[in-house]
Amino acid sequence: MPAEIIDAASELEDMQREQAIAAHRIDRNAVSATHCSECCDDIPQPRREAVPGCRTCASCQEEIELKNKQRGSWV
Repeated sequence: MPAEIIDAASELEDMQREQAIAAHRIDRNAVSATHCSECCDDIPQPRREAVPGCRTCASCQEEIELKNKQRGSWV
């Protein structure tokens, strides 16, 4: 019985790890915005190519990540 519980927990851990990795993969086909959703400035082409699917300029994204980190909700 304990072996089955350990096996099930291991399977669950593997599945959660794979889901977390998949959630952080970059979708290379995602379309980036041309203007920042926060400040409406142009998003430079190099950023749009480097971060497919981006919706904010680097400055605004940095502020968002800093606020999330300070709140303890790193996304």
